[in-house]
Formats: sequence, structure tokens, C-alpha cells
Amino acid sequence: MSTFESSRWYSERVRCEVTLNRWGHSGQPVLVFPTAAGDAGEVDRFLMIRALEPLLSAGRIKVYSCDSVAGQAWFGKEGSPEHRMWMTHQFHQYVKHELVPAIRMDCKSEGIPIWATGASIGAFHAVAVTCRFPDMFHRALGMSGTYDLMKWIERPDPTDYYFVSSPMHFVPTLAGLHLDVLRTRHITLASGEGKWEDIGESFRMAKVLGSMGIPNWVDSWGKEWDHDWMTWRAKLPGYLDEWTQKPREKNEP
Repeated sequence: MSTFESSRWYSERVRCEVTLNRWGHSGQPVLVFPTAAGDAGEVDRFLMIRALEPLLSAGRIKVYSCDSVAGQAWFGKEGSPEHRMWMTHQFHQYVKHELVPAIRMDCKSEGIPIWATGASIGAFHAVAVTCRFPDMFHRALGMSGTYDLMKWIERPDPTDYYFVSSPMHFVPTLAGLHLDVLRTRHITLASGEGKWEDIGESFRMAKVLGSMGIPNWVDSWGKEWDHDWMTWRAKLPGYLDEWTQKPREKNEP
């Protein structure tokens, strides 16, 4: 059984109590963003931690998860549309200035690269923080992602706060060192084509990334895979297993 720790504090950036959960004792840190309005415990309740247990016990990964504060604002219809867009930006600032330092402190490494993943709305945040902060996040895996949240807001155009938070919007404006660093990262956009899935979201996101020379790959799981936790539990361990394989020595059979 993997080790578990939980910490909680008040964040001025998102103006509420926040939770950071961690499973595992060593290995590559992986930040899992919850779906929609989920919390830091969602990944455990839906048995993803159980699915990742072999990798956790082997010390190949450490899994971190946080509350989806921005998602709770969006899907709980908290405040005005402008407030919800502002909260998306603030949530990413909380990730940058609070979550990442907490993860690196837990790993006892000031500069350890972090991988980001999530499903549905969690995929939006995983891709967004990797594109916004490529010095911190070196890989992203978006599963069954929804990358344009404007369909859920009661206004026709994004505010500046949302624009800088939405990779569909801000990635085409990137330039200079930021873009150079992001071009050394990799983003995987994976999706089924079964019930409630829309792989078109992944292809649209990939087109934006590709137009800027950012390495990415759309991985279709096929029509038998639905937009559901059963799918994500089956798929995430395979990616993390592949990406954390120890390279073979030249003479090793």
C-alpha cells in the first residue's frame, strides 16, 4: 500500500481553503487535476490510485492532486462570468506559486520537473499549466479533454484573465524564450470515441499546438472507450508505465 499524506491551507490567490493530497514515497511527481468541480480526493474515490498502485509501490511515481477550485466556480455558477474567468487565472497562479513549491519541497528538489495530467476539464488545466509554465511542467497528458470552456459561460468573448489561461487562446500569441522552452516539452492529447467523447476537441487543440511547433500527439482509443472513469483508470497507468521505464544499457539484452 502506497504512503499517503494530505495538507491543507488557506490560499489568498483563490480565496478559500485548499487541499493537496499525495500518494507514493518516491519517483516522478505527477499532478492530477480533478474533473469539472472535483476535489483532491476524487482520484482516490474513483479508484485511480488503486490502478496506479504498482507504479506507486515501485517508487516510479508520486501522485499529487488538488481541489478544482476553478471548476467549482465555473460549474457551480459562482459569481459573474467575469469572476469565473478571473478564477481560472487565479487557480493557475495558485498552481504556480503554491502547489509547485509544495510538490518540490515534498520531493526535496527545488527544480524537479513535474508532469501534469487530468481528464475532461482536468485535461484543460493540465495542458494550460504546461503551456503557461513550461519551466515547471515538462509533460502533459490530457485525457478526454475539453479545451474550450467558452460554451459554459454566459458571455460571447473571453476576458483578458481567461485569454491568458486558455491554451486555445494564448498559445498562438507565444514567442521568445517561453515558446522556445515549450517546444522542448511534449503534450499528449488522448481520447476515446465512444459515448460522451469528442475527440474533435483534442484535434483542435493539437492544431493550435502544432501551428506553434509544440510537440504533441493525438492518441485515439477508439469507439469502445467512453468518457468515463473506467476508461481513464484503464489508460493512465499505461502512459506512466511507458514514460517511467528505465532506459536499457547498451549491452543489456
